[in-house]
Amino acid sequence: MDSMMNWLQEYQEMIYVVILMIFLGIEVIGRVPSVLHTPLMSGANAIHGVVIIGAIIVMGQADANNWLALVLGFLAVLLGTLNVVGGFVVTDRMLEMFKAKKSK
Repeated sequence: MDSMMNWLQEYQEMIYVVILMIFLGIEVIGRVPSVLHTPLMSGANAIHGVVIIGAIIVMGQADANNWLALVLGFLAVLLGTLNVVGGFVVTDRMLEMFKAKKSK
């Protein structure tokens, strides 16, 4: 229990920043019109390539015996990749709506 309290005290400012980012994100997304949700989310998903790069760096720096860091890094790479691919698929589908229809 003491180690948990020490960890919380050590990272207290970072925890506050994350909590504020969560509330800010909810407020920003909540005020976006529904018409803009799809382009906004597809763009945000594509930006998650930064998560993939960060996870690869963490996995590269992790000790070979640190299974927690390796497993979490692998999951971050896997889920980040799925998110990026999903963002591009949604963007592609969205752009298909604006193409001229071919008449037969």
